[in-house]
Amino acid sequence: MRKGPRAAILLALCCTAAAGLTGCGGPARDGYVAVGAAAPGPERGAGENVAPQGQVEFQPLGGPSAAGGSSMSSSTSASTPGSQVPGGSAPGGGTTTGPGGSERAPGTAPGAGPSTTAPGSPGTPNTPSSPPAKPGTTPPAPPATPAKLTLSTPVRAAADDRWCERVTVTFTNTGTAAARSGTVGFATHIIGALGIDWATITTAQPLPAPIAGGAAKTQTYTVCVEAWRVPLGMHVETRQVTATWN
Repeated sequence: MRKGPRAAILLALCCTAAAGLTGCGGPARDGYVAVGAAAPGPERGAGENVAPQGQVEFQPLGGPSAAGGSSMSSSTSASTPGSQVPGGSAPGGGTTTGPGGSERAPGTAPGAGPSTTAPGSPGTPNTPSSPPAKPGTTPPAPPATPAKLTLSTPVRAAADDRWCERVTVTFTNTGTAAARSGTVGFATHIIGALGIDWATITTAQPLPAPIAGGAAKTQTYTVCVEAWRVPLGMHVETRQVTATWN
């Protein structure tokens, strides 16, 4: 075997490979490496350059791997509006889960507990809600007023004699002072057989005193006129009753 030509060929191949990688001392540029198996065939002789028989693929050194992926990738994803917050719901609603797995309201700092407001409680038992009302003052008594009598409409009834009549009257004292004494006057009309009013006779009787202030008293009187004033067929009617008092 001839070692000289084989060594020269190996040296040329190494130089060619080194030139492909480094440009043989020239300016730096991307290098390419031939990959793939050599084409089948008889062994080439010493000093013979055999051109590749199959497909040759060239790839830049330091470029992407043959699988098409980058050797290393590193990126930071910026949050975009509407992106989901890890471990919680989307921003703007719901609750988020903080450290330790506890839920917190949106906008609450991690670790801060939810604030609670105690509901209003009724007043303390046995404690009056307002001071007791002061006892009212008794209004002064109205000023005293003198006695004043009002009389009801007289109620008439027949008596045993035609010249007499029974008259019932109620006296009411609207004053505060009592009516201690007084007189009651009666106006008695003499009526003829044909209804003619022939005469009016007045008589007086004592007031049923005393009558206290604000009180009332009922009295029945027998009112009579002279018998000769009322002939047969005539009768009497007491139509008005008056009173005086002090």
